[in-house]
Amino acid sequence: KVIEDIAEAKKIAQKIGYPVIIKAAAGGGGKGLRVVRSTTNLEEQFPIAQNEAKTAFGDSSIYLEKYLLKARHIEIQVVGDKKGNVLAFGERECSIQRKHQKLLEETPSPFIDEKLRRKLIKAVQEAAHFIGYQSLGTFEFLVDERKKFYFMEVNTRVQVEHPITEMVYAIDLIKEQIKIAAGDKLSFSPHLRLHGHSIECRINAEDAETFIPSPG
Repeated sequence: KVIEDIAEAKKIAQKIGYPVIIKAAAGGGGKGLRVVRSTTNLEEQFPIAQNEAKTAFGDSSIYLEKYLLKARHIEIQVVGDKKGNVLAFGERECSIQRKHQKLLEETPSPFIDEKLRRKLIKAVQEAAHFIGYQSLGTFEFLVDERKKFYFMEVNTRVQVEHPITEMVYAIDLIKEQIKIAAGDKLSFSPHLRLHGHSIECRINAEDAETFIPSPG
């Protein structure tokens, strides 16, 4: 729910409890994010977050969420065809980040057990089937210390880290995406099993000391 003013923000923050996080409704990549731990802090950060969202995305709309301490960033790859078939795969761990940008992804996550993995896959498959999802996509979650998961967003595209899922399942997601776009039925078996472990590390074109972008 988009928050219209600071008075509404205060009511929501009091209801869900501090700390909370302000997020840009049209945002991504860590822009427009502000963690606040008190009403006074909220009054200070609310207009700053609005201005940052407006500058970055041309839209000052923001909303509030409960801020989870020590949460893990976990995502689930999904693929759906035009005939109503969907399939979700095991998780990718994306918690190692800098400035809200992923640096390292791995699968399977060392934190997620088989019981939670099955719950995540089931939730994603049901959601994707309900909305009639087609092509590749990624459902992203935060998972707290008690292993309770919270939905964040769906990235309706191929993500940089998709190859690690391909490696542990011995599949070609891009080939499947093209076939689905051509009208073919999903060819992956629902009985695919994860084998091994895969890690991807991103290389950023930055100055090693200042971290300022440096493409060379």
